[in-house]
Amino acid sequence: MARRYDPDRRTRIIDAALAVMAADGIAGLSHRTVAAEADVPLGSTTYHFRSLDELLIAALRRCNETFAQALRGSEVLAAPPATGAAAPVAGLADELTRLLGQWFAGERGAIELEYELYLAALRRPALRPVAAEWTEAAVEVLSRRTDPETARALVALMDGICLQVLLTGGSFDADHTREMLARVADGRE
Repeated sequence: MARRYDPDRRTRIIDAALAVMAADGIAGLSHRTVAAEADVPLGSTTYHFRSLDELLIAALRRCNETFAQALRGSEVLAAPPATGAAAPVAGLADELTRLLGQWFAGERGAIELEYELYLAALRRPALRPVAAEWTEAAVEVLSRRTDPETARALVALMDGICLQVLLTGGSFDADHTREMLARVADGRE
């Protein structure tokens, strides 16, 4: 029997892994559960991803890319900063707040999964470089509008705000977020 060429199989396996983890968390992830979800032979999952860590890396990288694309696609963040002391700070804080608000307006389960994968790097060292990729991508984009140290502080603040909203079950407070981001962006304590 001839082997069927399936160029999208790797992508379908990653999508299936994300679906399994969205339903059952990382603890529910196995090659077997992913193969069943993707409707592929078990050998396909182990062919494309020798270990669960490799599969988790691919899944985290996919999640990272979603918000990184939003940052890179922002016309406000891509534009050169306006002149005047308050203009760049206000524009930056407003745009980051808008992007976070859009993210939280989407399916909360997707955000929870992304942070579950992100935090899995605490116990799975193989995920740490991929978790750091998100920070570096965000810092790179924000550094076009501010210095790298402030960009890194803004990313840390956004992470903290997102974690607090997720862990407390609260709602995203755009006004508070905008104020805190503006404080960091313009150096106020």
